[in-house]
Amino acid sequence: MTDLQAHHGPDHGHGDRHGHGDHHDHGAGLADPCAAESGAERQWSVDEHLAQVLAAVAPLPPLELQLLEAQGCVTVEDVVSAVALPPFDNSSMDGYAVRVADLAGATKDYPSVLTVVGDVAAGAASLPVIGPGQCARIMTGAPLPPGAEAVVPVEWTDAGTGSGEAATTMAPQGAEPVATGEVRIFQSAEAGAFVRRRGEDIRVGQALLPAGTRLGPTQIGLLAATGHDQVRVRPRPRVVVLSTGSELVPPGAKLGPGQIPDSNSFALTAAARDAGALAFRVGGVPDEAERLREIIDDQLIRADLIVTSGGVSVGAYDVVKEALGERISFRKLRMQPGKPQGFGVLDGSDGGVPMLALPGNPVSAYISFELFVRPAILKMLGATEIHRREVTARLTEPVGSSPAGRRQFLRAAYDAEAGTVTPVGGSGSHLLGALAQANALLVVDEETTALEADAEVHAILLD
Repeated sequence: MTDLQAHHGPDHGHGDRHGHGDHHDHGAGLADPCAAESGAERQWSVDEHLAQVLAAVAPLPPLELQLLEAQGCVTVEDVVSAVALPPFDNSSMDGYAVRVADLAGATKDYPSVLTVVGDVAAGAASLPVIGPGQCARIMTGAPLPPGAEAVVPVEWTDAGTGSGEAATTMAPQGAEPVATGEVRIFQSAEAGAFVRRRGEDIRVGQALLPAGTRLGPTQIGLLAATGHDQVRVRPRPRVVVLSTGSELVPPGAKLGPGQIPDSNSFALTAAARDAGALAFRVGGVPDEAERLREIIDDQLIRADLIVTSGGVSVGAYDVVKEALGERISFRKLRMQPGKPQGFGVLDGSDGGVPMLALPGNPVSAYISFELFVRPAILKMLGATEIHRREVTARLTEPVGSSPAGRRQFLRAAYDAEAGTVTPVGGSGSHLLGALAQANALLVVDEETTALEADAEVHAILLD
């Protein structure tokens, strides 16, 4: 239930290897809002680190995108409809377009017999005029012809068979058009029956989507339905994800001695895409500082944000610190898991590119992403809400130990119906099985070292 690694040593840089001691904050030219701790290396709070990350990122400049390219993006201005929806009065049923007066008193025994003067199909360009005693066969979505006031479903009629029996089906739309003929209608109708009025869904000039709207399938469908073929949005940030460690091999590859599959780059790339980014996975980079510098410098051309995992503590092979120690700041955070973090802004071709260096343990990396990277991505998108929803819930079982002075984030299962939260899985920050079961993070604040069952707690919802 608790991450006991805090009691045995600091968070690791790579998967579950490297025993680490303390590491030093190089500063890298970044402002330091915290006072140094007496007699020890200063540690940052979660909130201080997040504030500095968010201060370094800004919404991306807007541009016009085609609708499907804009999926997942956020609008930068109110979108207004230039057309009505529906654009004309049309039928909501297959049936007959009629005048109301011609059906007064119609019953099964005394039907109204009307002359059929034509067919009206969806997309019809020319329409028959409906006069007294006349009607037109009409299809769903077809425009209401002049003179008609209502539509009667085909089930209210004999479908023009002259049988006196109500029809259950209608001749297919591709059938020979009816030029003349008669149809018996067995009940009356009110004006507007089964008619979709022009503009009853959307009026001309009506606001469709306010600025700050995230575009999903339904929003894109609405824009298309109202004639918009492109929309002004902030583009999705381009996020480059790479993991470090000579022990990492691609999933599916045969494992040699001491090797493990690279899971972090896949999980973090998926998380970045889920947050709305265009994410590019670079994959495992060996523990070679010069090679890492070359790869990161190459990625600066296409990246709006760079995310690494592993190599941020003080082990002999902590390659990210070795390669970038003079360019970004490395620090300890008062949190568990995820104590070692790196952050800075690298010089790119189009200005500064923020970089977040996360710890290498899979759970530490993922929780760090949720707390720091995801809000940064959403801010770059221009989202109005950049943080996960937090709830208050009742704890179902005790949390026996939480380190004093650290904010702990426990994997947990939240039950919305019961209003409860339950810690899941073991304590190790390398245990992915528990993370896959969790839909929330149980937050234990810095002053709390234990929690009893039934305690009221805060949880961050992941799903």
